[in-house]
Amino acid sequence: MLPTKSFEEVLQKFKDIKFEENFDMVVAIANGGVIPAAIINQRLNLELNLLKINLRDPNQKPKFDTPQLLEPINFDFKNKTILLVEDRVKTGATVKLAVTLLQDAATVKTFAVNGEADYSLYDEACFRFPWII
Repeated sequence: MLPTKSFEEVLQKFKDIKFEENFDMVVAIANGGVIPAAIINQRLNLELNLLKINLRDPNQKPKFDTPQLLEPINFDFKNKTILLVEDRVKTGATVKLAVTLLQDAATVKTFAVNGEADYSLYDEACFRFPWII
């Protein structure tokens, strides 16, 4: 079993992180980015949108050869400064697709709870999210 960070420990990292930009909106990569985006948005109080992209199943096994956009984008992001939120970045393929899809934004900065991003809380090989039931 993977070691689990306590919810309080992870939440404190969410509270402590400093963002250098003033964002117009938060965009969550659904489904994994929904909970982290909601936590971030408690602080930022911005427009929150979902980008429905999928690559892996709930057990983190690839479902597709490449990430897939599951539903059309239904929000206006042109010329906006966006914080793109994902729970975990492994290969970066999903985030790269999302950034490409949002190319008409003024700026896209990435956030990951775990993995490599513009902003991240952890970068650990084994990480279990405290909100996974």
